[in-house]
Amino acid sequence: MPKMNFNRRLPIPLEIREEMPLSPRLVEAKRVFDAEVARALTGESGKLLLIVGPCSADREDSVLAYAERLAAVAEKVGDRFVIIPRVYTNKPRTKGTGYKGLLHQPNPEGKPDLLAGIKATRGMHLHVIEQTGLFTADELLYPYIYRFLFDLLAYVAIGARSVENQEHRQVASGIEVPVGMKNPTGGSTSVMLNSIYAAQQSQNFVYRNWDVTSTGNPYAHAVLRGYKGLDDVNYPNYHYEYLERLAGVYTADTYQNPAVIIDCNHDNSGKRPLEQERICLEVLESCKRNATIKGLIRGFMIESYLEDGCQPLDGGVFGKSITDPCLGWDKTERLIFDLAERL
Repeated sequence: MPKMNFNRRLPIPLEIREEMPLSPRLVEAKRVFDAEVARALTGESGKLLLIVGPCSADREDSVLAYAERLAAVAEKVGDRFVIIPRVYTNKPRTKGTGYKGLLHQPNPEGKPDLLAGIKATRGMHLHVIEQTGLFTADELLYPYIYRFLFDLLAYVAIGARSVENQEHRQVASGIEVPVGMKNPTGGSTSVMLNSIYAAQQSQNFVYRNWDVTSTGNPYAHAVLRGYKGLDDVNYPNYHYEYLERLAGVYTADTYQNPAVIIDCNHDNSGKRPLEQERICLEVLESCKRNATIKGLIRGFMIESYLEDGCQPLDGGVFGKSITDPCLGWDKTERLIFDLAERL
């Protein structure tokens, strides 16, 4: 008969946070950074958000090397963008097998080790922040893990496979920073909008053995990542016509702070990372043509690493993705400067 083996008791989130604290100086810096992110998401500052980084943050040395380059660019375009390093430490797997991210496997080629993975996850986020001054983004694949990271994250994403889940929606309603709700893998706009609405409401639920009531998250918003049709073909949802239709139903009379982030990879690009450049520019062109679309678009997600493409787990190329293919650094840097000029 199937069963669960309880291997060992893990530390509670408070213990890990106390073992690996954020300094008082950076606590104040995060307050300032969070305010900038919120002002960009609401449109108040006129800046766009760029959530940029590897598909999977697989090893600390290459992620830090990438983040330091990103921080140097962020200083040059700070009048037009708020840049958030994408440090995604757990990976949803369509079939439930394969590499599941740093949280599970701090050594990608080693065996799962969740205690080491929890510490490596917080450590990677913490070290990126300490070395760059930029606060980070991660995907909330496991709602419980948020408590290990809540004092570090500036942005949280709910993935396409999680967005219909009740617990994800409820936890999102109590998160202190913006939460991007992706459209589901089947592409349903109504599912995505229902998730945003639920996350913006006060919720009562069980969380970590507590009876919890949340306030609702006014910064829950849409992330368009394309979808896979019934014919198993990738379909984008960043084109002008889709954005125009979405603007007609995603309105301020029902939702707080309507906002859209375009995920330029995944099904929008058909996992062809070089297409991300074209997608960004096409969306900006749509914004020029339609003021309502412009008022809805608040930024882009870009999957980017030091090297173009991807490699097997044992590929050995420093800064090359071991999950989905990414845009290399040189092209990413050129894209960010190009977007800044066009804005």
